[in-house]
Amino acid sequence: MKSIIFALGLALAVVPAVQAEQKETKKVCVDVKDKEGKPVKDAKGNVKQTCKEMKVHKKLEGTEVPPKK
Repeated sequence: MKSIIFALGLALAVVPAVQAEQKETKKVCVDVKDKEGKPVKDAKGNVKQTCKEMKVHKKLEGTEVPPKK
């Protein structure tokens, strides 16, 4: 009986961990700039970029705010 409860608890603990990995991510890159605000270039002449992986959130839908009279 203890082993059945343990197995059930273990199965329920693994499900949220698997669902957390399925979030959509988007790669966002931004140009690197120096102190003067000019883009920094590497040896080949390409503009350096800083890239990050960001989570994509659902856009919430709602009603429009009525304009003031």
